[in-house]
Amino acid sequence: MSNTPHPYIGFGLGLRTCYFEEILATQPNVDWFEIISENYFVDGGKPWHYLDQIKEQYPIVMHGVSMSIGSTSDINFDYLGNLKKTIDRVQPMWISDHLCFSSLGDFNSHDLLPMPYTEEAIDHLAQRLNIVQDYLQRPLILENVSSYLTYQASQMSEWEFLSELHSRTQCRYLLDINNIYVSARNHEFEPETFLDAIPQQAIAQIHLAGHSDFGSHIIDTHDQPICDQVWRLFENFAKTRGPINTMIERDDNFPPFSELMAELDHARAIAPESWSVHDFA
Repeated sequence: MSNTPHPYIGFGLGLRTCYFEEILATQPNVDWFEIISENYFVDGGKPWHYLDQIKEQYPIVMHGVSMSIGSTSDINFDYLGNLKKTIDRVQPMWISDHLCFSSLGDFNSHDLLPMPYTEEAIDHLAQRLNIVQDYLQRPLILENVSSYLTYQASQMSEWEFLSELHSRTQCRYLLDINNIYVSARNHEFEPETFLDAIPQQAIAQIHLAGHSDFGSHIIDTHDQPICDQVWRLFENFAKTRGPINTMIERDDNFPPFSELMAELDHARAIAPESWSVHDFA
């Protein structure tokens, strides 16, 4: 499966049910929307009723949360069948999921657990990524997860692991800058070191989100406004990079839609002028 570059389409928002009607009524200045893939593994209902209308007006991206591509269990082709059926109906600009494992056999942790950063894990992911992409007939973008534990078996840093996986497979990443900040605080490394190590050509998308800070540790809850430190990381990172599709992600404690639009407008304002989507239409 060829992992061709994904198009640059600007600044997007996560599409959540509580905003469906307002989006259709106001047609906000959003370049694209990202849906949670598994929310549409049904034939009809309210999500499809609204999505069918919204996707006539905006490009759509699909983001999964339960592929568990890093698991050592057999690949779940029932899941992939549902995903492929949804892809065929949505016709998204691209699809993504998380570089992690969340299940083992019948056990589901309901959490996105990080991989051990080893040569063996790279080989394992490369093999499974090829199988998944061949089945879906599309490239799969992988998102870095926030983490709260490390493995004694790890042989390299997370950023070295991602860079090596990209070198071997040409896979591309959804770089979640909030997740990097969360992991950096929890594991005491410099987030800039992580960001600087990822090659430009390996990045297809950026997530910006909030978290909950408990002082001694922080948890990736995606239910708070984006903090100043994450904004600064994004601004400084963007200064050194070409345009990258960037999205505001909110998964709970939903504010008025105007507050998400204010965050989206702030992302546009602090990104370089060359990131204006109109330059790439």
